[in-house]
Amino acid sequence: MSNRFFFGGSDSEDSGEDNLPYPKPLARSAFLTPDFDPHTYLSTLCNRHQTLEDLRADLQSRSQDISKELLDLVNENYEDFLSLGSSLRGGDEKIEEVRFSLLGFKRDVEGLKNLVDERRQAIEALVKRRKEIRRQMQVGRALQNINQRLRELEQSLMLTSNGMQTNDPEPKIEDESSEGDEESDEGHEGETSISRLSKHAQQYLLIQRLMKRAGPDHPFIVHQQSRMIKVKNTILLDLGNALKQTGGQDTEYLMKFLTIYRDLGEPREASIVLRQRQKYS
Repeated sequence: MSNRFFFGGSDSEDSGEDNLPYPKPLARSAFLTPDFDPHTYLSTLCNRHQTLEDLRADLQSRSQDISKELLDLVNENYEDFLSLGSSLRGGDEKIEEVRFSLLGFKRDVEGLKNLVDERRQAIEALVKRRKEIRRQMQVGRALQNINQRLRELEQSLMLTSNGMQTNDPEPKIEDESSEGDEESDEGHEGETSISRLSKHAQQYLLIQRLMKRAGPDHPFIVHQQSRMIKVKNTILLDLGNALKQTGGQDTEYLMKFLTIYRDLGEPREASIVLRQRQKYS
C-alpha cells in the first residue's frame, strides 16, 4: 500500500492522466552546502506533499546512491591507489639526497655568514680608526692654533728675538722700579695704551680657554705652561708700569686697569700696584 497522497476523481483515472502533486526529488545541491544542517534542512520540507515514511525512503535511497558512487570511484581509482605505493618506493633515497643537499647549503650559508661577520668587524675597526685619526687631527690643529696664538702674543710682548724665545723668563722684572726713560731703553714705551694692554690680556685669556678645551693634561699643553706664566708676568708688569704712569687720570680710566686685573684673576696684584703708585706720587 502506498503512503503517497493522491488527489483527483475517477474521471482522471479513466482518462489515463495523473494530475496528483507528487513531490519533486530531493535536490542534491542542498546536501553540498558547507553549512549543511540536518534539522534545518528537514524544517524546510514542511510543505512537501510526502509522508515521513516516504521521506525516509527517499533519504535512504539517496544514501545508497552516494555509497554506490563512492564505491564506483574507489574501483575506478583502485589501480592508482595500488601504483601509489610502488611509486613511493625509493623515496627514502631521494629524501637523503635532499637532506645532504640542504646540509651542504647550510654549511655554505654559515661560511658566508662568518665571512660577512669578519668583514663587518674589519670595517668597524677601520671606521673606529678613522674617527680616532680625525680626533687626533682636530687636536693637532687645536694645538697648532694655540702655539701660533701664543707665539704672536709673545712677539707682541717682545718676548722673542728673531722668532726665537728669549732665555730670560722675566726680562722686565728688574725694571719694575725704574723710571720711564729706562723703560723706553728696554723697548717698552711708558705711555702704553690701555687698549693694547686689554688686547694682550684678552689674547692670553683666549689661549687659556683653548688650552682647557684641548685638554690641560696633554703633554704639549703642560709643556707650554712656562711660556704662559712668562706671558702673564709680562702683561702684569706692563699693566703695573702703565698704571704708575697714569698720574692724575680720572677714575674711569683707572677702572679700566682694574678691570684687566680682574679678568686676569689678579686683583691682589692691582692693590699692590696702587699702593706703590700712591707711594711714588
